[in-house]
Amino acid sequence: MGVWQFIQDQVLGMKWMNELIGEGLSKLGLEVGKPIGGSVRFFLYDVLKITLLLCFLIFIISYVQSYFPPERSKQILGRFQGIGANIISALLGTVTPFCSCSSIPLFMGFTGAGLPLGVTFSFLISSPMVDLGSLILLMSIFGAKVAVVYVVVGLVIAVIGGTLIEKLHMERHVEDFIRNAGSVDIEAPALTVQERIQYAAEQVSATFKKVFPYILIGVGIGAAIHNWIPEIWVEAALGGDNPLGVVLATLVGVPMYADIFGTIPVAEALLHKGAQLGTILAFMMAVTTLSLPSMIMLRKAIKPKLLALFIGICTMGIILVGYLFNIFQFVLI
Repeated sequence: MGVWQFIQDQVLGMKWMNELIGEGLSKLGLEVGKPIGGSVRFFLYDVLKITLLLCFLIFIISYVQSYFPPERSKQILGRFQGIGANIISALLGTVTPFCSCSSIPLFMGFTGAGLPLGVTFSFLISSPMVDLGSLILLMSIFGAKVAVVYVVVGLVIAVIGGTLIEKLHMERHVEDFIRNAGSVDIEAPALTVQERIQYAAEQVSATFKKVFPYILIGVGIGAAIHNWIPEIWVEAALGGDNPLGVVLATLVGVPMYADIFGTIPVAEALLHKGAQLGTILAFMMAVTTLSLPSMIMLRKAIKPKLLALFIGICTMGIILVGYLFNIFQFVLI
């Protein structure tokens, strides 16, 4: 237990860095116990911590992802039927792109290749909501139990959502150019270890450039909440005394656009200010899965009725999960 606590606090959470930054700021004359000094400390610590974890995780995940190009992913998914296919599709989403806008082109390709619609939607839900990176980052802040349960629940939402869409036979609500795209089977060349390392390094660079602005924005918001927003305000809006806190957090999260790396510092600050765990996780899920830009992009591929069904299923699932996490928060934290 002691070893795991050390890993969680000092390796994943990098608390040593927080202490080091605090000492450095104190020597420069900034009082980290005051709002300005605390904000600077929070900002530097979270930006550095998330950036280090992000680059390491993207490299590892991208190396694994190099074994699952779209052609191979399609072949894997094509071997399964029924709910088993939805489960495999949701799991496959954990080693693919980090945000919903990056997942949609793959979803369009899978759908155009003739894979069952429910299977492709399970992938579309799980890909931005749950990935290996979110597991590690959530561990660094909320602990292992919360991180594992979050990932499992995200996969369950993806499987159930895809299964419901499959049962409702919504294929006619996919835009014609997607349905008529057809499949072009091009066998992916086998990559050498060196080529996989190069691919992973390129993914680190490309993803970091895309994600880093959202990290800065997210950490900036988190620093403001952590040091400037009165705790009583957060508790009133997102605490246990507001029965609609989960619904509010979900609705606030939908218009935003970020990925898990940008939402985690906000979630960390909200938790410290007294917001309930399930309310925070509902906000994170809404931002990563139902962002307005990704819904606009998805509308290009599917018709309004199917889009509304997708949003409705995800929203209800996220709200339900939020309330469940709130109920069992005392067990998880």
